Amino acid sequence: MPTNTYMMDSVLISQFLESTYPDPPVPLTSELGREIEAKARAMAGRAFRTSVMPREIRILSPRAQEYFRRTREASLGHRLEDLLDGDKEEQAWNAVADGTRAVGELMRTNKADGPFVLGARPSSTDFFFAGSLQSARVVDEGVFQRYMKYPGYKEIYEACLAYMEKKD
Repeated sequence: MPTNTYMMDSVLISQFLESTYPDPPVPLTSELGREIEAKARAMAGRAFRTSVMPREIRILSPRAQEYFRRTREASLGHRLEDLLDGDKEEQAWNAVADGTRAVGELMRTNKADGPFVLGARPSSTDFFFAGSLQSARVVDEGVFQRYMKYPGYKEIYEACLAYMEKKD
């Protein structure tokens, strides 16, 4: 970055970007956004972890694969592939289907004013979802498409595509 600043954590990054590049302004928080993100993490996040994590290893370099596998399996207490064994993945999706649909409907609260969570202009909540969905897409198109079937997710993702054109 031109400022020579490096950091991790999406909240800190968005605060830094908003203070460094205030034009155009991007609302960082809203009551609706916080509610949507909390519910998404609690619901859709479970299926995301079950479907994406064991497939993520496929896009990593050999050295990164070793680290990823070692740390994730230690955290899980079992092999990554166990998340996909039998019908565990399908059970995870079924368990969160209603909650994921409800989150998608919340995303559409202001749809009369525009395609974003708050209406006409994007917020950090929109970028949170678009980034998460793009990550899923890079890892596995099938997982990405599962989310696109829920109301709200596709609209937010497509509305944010213009912000994802630069890929450096």
